[in-house]
Amino acid sequence: MHVLSLLADAASQPIQWSELGLRPGIDLGFFTLRYYSLAYILGLVFAYWHLSKMIKAPGAPMAQNHVEDLFFYCTLGVILGGRLGYAAFYTGGDSGKPSLFTNFTEGQTVSWDLLRLWDGGMSFHGGLIGVVVAILFVAWRNGLNWLRICDYIAVNVGVGMLLGRLANFVNGELYGRATDVSWAMVFPSDPDQLARHPSQLYQAGLEGLMLVLLIPLFWKTRARWRPGLLVGLFTIGMGTARFVNEFFREPDAHLAYVVAETGLSRGQWLSIPLILVGLAVVVYALTRKPMGSAGKAAAA
Repeated sequence: MHVLSLLADAASQPIQWSELGLRPGIDLGFFTLRYYSLAYILGLVFAYWHLSKMIKAPGAPMAQNHVEDLFFYCTLGVILGGRLGYAAFYTGGDSGKPSLFTNFTEGQTVSWDLLRLWDGGMSFHGGLIGVVVAILFVAWRNGLNWLRICDYIAVNVGVGMLLGRLANFVNGELYGRATDVSWAMVFPSDPDQLARHPSQLYQAGLEGLMLVLLIPLFWKTRARWRPGLLVGLFTIGMGTARFVNEFFREPDAHLAYVVAETGLSRGQWLSIPLILVGLAVVVYALTRKPMGSAGKAAAA
């Protein structure tokens, strides 16, 4: 009975993240290759390789030279959109004013804090807007079908999201809210040292693994012949995943007032339009006649 009691006590204790043996990167001697950086690199490499493979299938809306342009401008869109989105949506606290746009010192015409990317602070929703603008620009400049390009890009995002969220877990960052579930974890970077949801893993599943299912949907069905269907499903899936995951994530301290006042976090309010837009695009795609499988490629 004593042994069973000890086992029960051990099972009731939260998991100590520090005892999992995880490290933030690979020590190469002269520098440490961070897993978060590696996740971004692998996500981009996969997306480039897979998109190059996708456009060789019948009905592709672009050619390889357009893929090169897209990767340059979409990367720029992620960085600029993510930073500007963070400044607009997630700074300012109780004042409601985006502080990264307004933190000027005497004589400044630009808030240099806005450019300090190394201090952290990127918004998924802002990055998404940046990518959409980048795709619009490439499509307009080359006379391509913007909606079909979005379909092809959306299929490749899930792998990068999955790797990025797993890297967040390995880094012990962006942990969840306090909880008493049996798989709760204590993260070293948490100043309160509370047992919390490993919400990074929830996000890896819903925002990453679930969206990876768009890949077999592209190859095994005729979804790509319905312009907007794949990106619509992506938008619904991502918006819903982020809305659900926000219930488990620890809200930013300076934005806790949003939850207190509205019952939803800033991220959830930003995800609702995503879901609605995604539903509208899917309805549009399903109510239009699908493209034929022969001779419909727009790129040469």
